[in-house]
Amino acid sequence: MDANASDALSKAFLADTLRSFRMYKKLGDAAIAQVAADADLLRQIDPGSNSIATVVKHIGGNLRSRFTDFLTTDGEKPDRDRDGEFETPQGDAAPSREEILGWWESGFAVALASIESLQPDDLTRTVYIRREPFLVVEAINRLVTHLAYHVGQIVYVARHLAGGQWTTLSIPKGQSKEYGTGSFKDGVVPRRMA
Repeated sequence: MDANASDALSKAFLADTLRSFRMYKKLGDAAIAQVAADADLLRQIDPGSNSIATVVKHIGGNLRSRFTDFLTTDGEKPDRDRDGEFETPQGDAAPSREEILGWWESGFAVALASIESLQPDDLTRTVYIRREPFLVVEAINRLVTHLAYHVGQIVYVARHLAGGQWTTLSIPKGQSKEYGTGSFKDGVVPRRMA
């Protein structure tokens, strides 16, 4: 592959990574917005599951840890309390919706700023996560799949909690033929055919 093609591929990868992170944030935002009761953000749908608040706390902690000084420090920061991310106080000590959304927003702010600053040549640099070396491209792939996994959990739990009030975030069941124009790259729900 010549240098121009390699540079174009690297730029396309970075643009797609940024689009993916923004899309998963938008998907999570739309799911969380459909959980009407603040207390439901703290609800576990069964004893072994995580609440939306807990998943959001984990995503925020993960994104802040991984993307703060992304190219120069280990992605597992010494001040991160990963185990604590899975503990969400209840009752009077429970976080408010605003606090929960603050975890979400602060994590994405760090991640998006870091991704926006990356240059094509950075993709072949080495970064560390828990002292394990990764090429930047490998670390990004790991991080986007981790994010997708947890945003899927948020959507699933939010849909369960919203019940009959849920508005689908993708093509509604049984309506695939009505949606003929792709809009994935726009980061929006698919468009109906005219």
